[in-house]
Amino acid sequence: MIPDERTWAAQRLTRRAAMGAAALAAGGALSSGEPRAAAATRAAKPKYDMKKSINLWAFPYPDQMSLRDCLQLAKDAGFDGIELNYDLENDLSPKSGTADYHKIRRMADQIGIAISGVCSFLFWPYPMTANDASKRSRSLELAGKMTQAAHDLGTDNLLVVPGAVHIPWRDDYEPVANDVCERRAKKAIAQLLPQAEKLGVNLNIENIFFNGFLLSPQEMIDFVDAFDSPRLHVHFDTGNIMLFQFPEHWIRILGRRIQNVHFKEFSKKGTDSSLESFRPLLDGTTNWPTVMQALDDAGYRGYLTFEYFHPWLHYPEALVYQTSDSLDRMLGRARPTATTRGS
Repeated sequence: MIPDERTWAAQRLTRRAAMGAAALAAGGALSSGEPRAAAATRAAKPKYDMKKSINLWAFPYPDQMSLRDCLQLAKDAGFDGIELNYDLENDLSPKSGTADYHKIRRMADQIGIAISGVCSFLFWPYPMTANDASKRSRSLELAGKMTQAAHDLGTDNLLVVPGAVHIPWRDDYEPVANDVCERRAKKAIAQLLPQAEKLGVNLNIENIFFNGFLLSPQEMIDFVDAFDSPRLHVHFDTGNIMLFQFPEHWIRILGRRIQNVHFKEFSKKGTDSSLESFRPLLDGTTNWPTVMQALDDAGYRGYLTFEYFHPWLHYPEALVYQTSDSLDRMLGRARPTATTRGS
């Protein structure tokens, strides 16, 4: 369809006015000392409706800081939540009970920070798929206690490692055949689900990769979907698969099965596959803009929890504040603008 002359003239004037306004805006940006490309990049950054969280392993707890100190620091740094760790000692352990966890929950409420989930290293010394039956039994016992602790703490998220074919960082774990590992893992989860469903706690299966089990998103889907439970989901970790794979691919395939997320930075520039290969946030090779968009496309609106195992020796609070700042930038949250010279 060809517009009449009057319409064409009006459109021409409108386009000319728009171009003039754009030129003035660009000139203003350049005259203020800001490159045109930088101004365009900042204006185009998307905003994401997700929450900031940090794992307790990033703090010098309990050697230098109490749990209250850690909760307060996380709140002061601008985090929405903090993920706590269950161990054989410390504040979350088999020695603690409902009254202790309610006390921690009240403390967090008073400080104004949520408990985003419960995590544990105990799935490694006590794997659900170990050849040693006593270790399998102890693993189920501890996982049951973790489920109760999560409920008492007021969080509905418990990270679960369902098993391992191999644990490369332990010399006391006898390798388990893949089919045996899967069979034992499914049996264990089936035993844990009734309590989790009763208490309203999500058992979130983490992708580890280094354990030789659930090595692809398709395998993870098959495992989780087999139970058809509203309380069995995925705890997706970006860093664990970075050595050979890409988190944005997993996120797209897993979709709404993702209930909770660990952000672990990883650098593909090295060959180290130990915990030392994980970096402070943004100091690696993860394509974070693509990861953020993939999570948003999947409908994820939960916590993004920074997991890091090396609290800084000096000024440990700097890591916490730096991580909070990085997450703000990734989420598109407003940052204080720098004051221009002469203003």
